[in-house]
Amino acid sequence: MTAISPAAPATPRGRILNVVRMQYVNRMTFVWIPLLILGAVLVFSVVIWLMIPYGGPKYSAGSQALIWYLLAVGIQSLTLTFPFSQAMSVTRREFFFGTYLTAATTAALLAVVTTVGGFIESATGGWGLNGWMFYTAWTWASGPLGAALSVLALAMLTFTAGFWGATIYKRFGGLGLTLVLVGIGALLIAGLWVIGRLNAWVAVFGWLASLGVVPLSLVVLGIVVVLGATEFWMLRRLVP
Repeated sequence: MTAISPAAPATPRGRILNVVRMQYVNRMTFVWIPLLILGAVLVFSVVIWLMIPYGGPKYSAGSQALIWYLLAVGIQSLTLTFPFSQAMSVTRREFFFGTYLTAATTAALLAVVTTVGGFIESATGGWGLNGWMFYTAWTWASGPLGAALSVLALAMLTFTAGFWGATIYKRFGGLGLTLVLVGIGALLIAGLWVIGRLNAWVAVFGWLASLGVVPLSLVVLGIVVVLGATEFWMLRRLVP
């Protein structure tokens, strides 16, 4: 009789990939709904452009709808999926890195789609209507890779903001989240007050404009890393 050897235990990398598969069980959340949002916003924008009797360039900020959607995805990734993952004996480390790998994959997909949209807009003169949703001179100043990087960074930042807020809520409750948000708001107001007192608005906006899309995107990704580190620290002490 042939002996059956026990299955080798999954490696840490394999368990992280299992979390990615778990997140992608419902592909609607991470794949199809973001693409449907982009498609719907593009159709609505084209209809609106057709209704505008103006021959100059027409711009749509409709793609920013993804900001709010990815914020909600970040919240749901913790509040809905985290308790389920713990019931499946997934460690907090595996859940964290697997979830962020899933988000990064979705962000990369959106970056590719929006960059392709920018190529189409550039080739067709704004869909033949001088209408622009994916292509802007500033984001494309560093070429298509710079434009894709900006979308990737913004998508990761919005996802991280939702995940970070949900982690604080689960760790410290509604009062803790409120105090953190109030503190952030106070710091922003203080920063605006300092800029106003120094009469430095022109200098600040000029610096941001001269920074370029690639360096600014890298700064945004740096913020994502910092917030992710605080999330990981809180997640290790989180009760499902």
